[in-house]
Amino acid sequence: MNPFSSGTRMRDMIRAIRACKTAAEERAVVRKECAAIRAAISENDQDYSHRNLAKLMFIHMLGYPTHFGQMECLKLIATAGFPEKRIGYLGLMLLLDERQEVLMLVTNSIKQDLNHTNQYIVGLALCALGNLGSAEMARDLAPDVERLLQFRDPNIRKKAALCTIRIIKKVPDLAENFIKPAAALLKEKHHGVLITGVQLCTDLCRVSEEALEYFKKKSIDGLVKLLRDLTNSPYAPEYDISGITDPFLHVRLLKLLRVLGEGDAEASDSMNDLLAQVATKTESNKNAGNAILYECVAAIMSIEDNGGLRVLAVNILGRFLSSRDNNIRYVALNMLMKAMALDSQAVQRHRATILECVKDPDASIRKRALELVYLLVNENNVKQMTKDLVDYLEVSDPEFKGDLSAKICSIVEKFSPEKIWYIDQMLKVLSEAGNYVKDDVWHALIVVITNAPNLHGYTVRSLYKAVQTTTEQETLLRVAVWCVGEYADLLISNAGMLDIEDPITVTEADAVNVVETAIGRDSSDLTTRAMCLIALLKLSSRFPSLSKRISDIIHCHKRSLVLELQQRAIEFNSIIGKHEKIRSALVERMPVLDEATFSGRRAGSVPNAVSTSQGAPPKIPNGVAKPAPPLVDLLDLSSDDVPTTVSAGGDFLHDLLGVDMSPAPSQGTNQTKQSGTDMLLDLLSIGDPPALSNSSALDILSTSQDKQSAGDLLGKSLTPQPSVKASTPAGSSSMMDLLDGFGAAPSVPVTDAPTYPSIVAFESSSLKVTFNFSKNPSSQQTTLIEAQFTNKSPNIYSNFVFQAAVPKFLQLHLDPASSNTLPASGGGSITQTLRVSNSQHGKKSLVMRMRINYKANNKDVLEEGQINNFPRGL
Repeated sequence: MNPFSSGTRMRDMIRAIRACKTAAEERAVVRKECAAIRAAISENDQDYSHRNLAKLMFIHMLGYPTHFGQMECLKLIATAGFPEKRIGYLGLMLLLDERQEVLMLVTNSIKQDLNHTNQYIVGLALCALGNLGSAEMARDLAPDVERLLQFRDPNIRKKAALCTIRIIKKVPDLAENFIKPAAALLKEKHHGVLITGVQLCTDLCRVSEEALEYFKKKSIDGLVKLLRDLTNSPYAPEYDISGITDPFLHVRLLKLLRVLGEGDAEASDSMNDLLAQVATKTESNKNAGNAILYECVAAIMSIEDNGGLRVLAVNILGRFLSSRDNNIRYVALNMLMKAMALDSQAVQRHRATILECVKDPDASIRKRALELVYLLVNENNVKQMTKDLVDYLEVSDPEFKGDLSAKICSIVEKFSPEKIWYIDQMLKVLSEAGNYVKDDVWHALIVVITNAPNLHGYTVRSLYKAVQTTTEQETLLRVAVWCVGEYADLLISNAGMLDIEDPITVTEADAVNVVETAIGRDSSDLTTRAMCLIALLKLSSRFPSLSKRISDIIHCHKRSLVLELQQRAIEFNSIIGKHEKIRSALVERMPVLDEATFSGRRAGSVPNAVSTSQGAPPKIPNGVAKPAPPLVDLLDLSSDDVPTTVSAGGDFLHDLLGVDMSPAPSQGTNQTKQSGTDMLLDLLSIGDPPALSNSSALDILSTSQDKQSAGDLLGKSLTPQPSVKASTPAGSSSMMDLLDGFGAAPSVPVTDAPTYPSIVAFESSSLKVTFNFSKNPSSQQTTLIEAQFTNKSPNIYSNFVFQAAVPKFLQLHLDPASSNTLPASGGGSITQTLRVSNSQHGKKSLVMRMRINYKANNKDVLEEGQINNFPRGL
């Protein structure tokens, strides 16, 4: 006989598959066997159909496709013999699921088998319906299943109850038909039927309010009696597990009582005594007993208030925490988190045990215990619990330091009794796990430091000591550098000494050494080095005797490959070397930062660009022209989403440099409009600003020694905006450049429309897309984009199509392209005009996704990209 014919025995096929040495050899064996089975199916071979289907099920479990055998399942189910039906139903449950349309063909066969005289065939049909029944099948076969709930054989009743659970989940409307039959199952003596009956009642209560009310009125007393008898029952060998009679039935009954007692005081009172009895009599040295105790605790926590019972339940969970089994401790921590909302005082008694769980070797238990500790912290225990957590932070695993430090920082910030304690704890966290601390944490620490003027000296000395012992924590280094730059004079003079401090001797050179060491570390990132450069600039003003050394340190970064550091180094060196008169004003101590505003921004309730210290910007009545943008707008300091009013400009310069830029109260609106340059003079402490026009202010600036551009002071261009009229005479000089040399430039007439630089929107090895921008002065929301496409390859592109997509706040219109053929090697280009309307102009920038299709060498090519580098203000 051919070893792979349809008559091959299943054991031979399994032996042949297991003998395969490689996956390819196994696939060959399976392929041959499937071919033989398909041939037998096509020949309608009835002798070996059940054997073929059994082999198909094994092949299916190996992961190979067996859909061609689905109809064989239906044929076997329709036969009269039990062996064939058994294989057919098994194949049906294994090879199909409820989404298969072919399953509808078996409904009639299942209905006939549910009414069969052979109880084993009835059981097969119930199993199949319970595993695969769809909503349509449930509606058709529900009456037959309801009848079988009262069948004479307990195994059929058990299977019918499980099948009913499937039916009510698929069609909840049918639940009312099963309420009374399900209640009758609660009086069964057979434990198998009783367990399924209890589970059916539980699911009925969850899908039907009518069933819930019925069982509350009719069944609670019977359930309580049943559970009490079960708890007090003598030894029964057929149901005994670890000395407990049927713990599975215990658990099912407790779950049903929990559902019935939730939100019902009367039902809860009737089961209180029983729950107390179960909680006290059940042994906890076996896993079966722990399962019953856990469900008992869950029931106590869910039913109506009973203080004594809840304390008992929490004490049980406390015992769970002392178990050696990780699973028991984990479920105890989960339940204690739920208990916190009901009785936090009872949980507080187990605080020490919970803290020990934070140190558990198991990662899941550590994290769950840490979440519970966070819930346990309050004003009374915050100091002790924080101390314990910080002590553990020193020895905790590196992978756990991130979660632990985040929780400690959150606890300290939320429950801090005083600022000095907050600062001390944060310094400990930064010293031990600074690299794991998020940016908003050390930002918040700096805000708190600025709001504690009496602690400035203490803080900078503490940070100085901390960085002497560890320089590996990046976040600690940033805060230390910032404080040294701001409060170095207090560090040198030991000003603001507290009683708890020991005096230290720090020289000016030592303070500079801290910053020099930080900026010279190979591991320091861009943020740290940029902060170091700013601190050095400030120290050059605080310690004039070290200006030469500081300048040399900064000079080393003038050739940095990082543009940000290079620009800062060049500008700061220029300030130190050429502009001593204004340096002290530029590097004054930072003003006090508003804690409430910062907290609101962290919570997402205050936009980052809006300063709330001066209140909301005033609204302009309809019909009144907006005032001309002040000098702050020319410096481009305001965000796009902030109204450009004169008062707002003063606020932003004040926020930036801590200088009061608001106009004098006696000045009128028109006078304020003309004082933009005067405000800059105030900012730089140059000349006497009052009663000067723009042109005279420029003349005063031009008489200074260096005559340099004011815009370069802040790294911004002073290109006039369209709403500002040029008032400089043709022969007047340009504004001085405070950082570079002075160059007299001829006055340039101001155009009515702003100009925007062109950008390379997309570039690949074969294609380059350039965008040119223009705006209509009458509609600032609309931007005209001229897209220019250039071919960089030696092949001609045909069927050229450009497509673009934008977010909902933008509207896009594309005009036809100038051509659909793109010459090779840059020999020509295609242009296409896009018109974009921005409904959030001034608040959101343009963004666009693009797709380009073309043919090159008779092959379709698709290129895609996203454009985020649109010029500001579009």
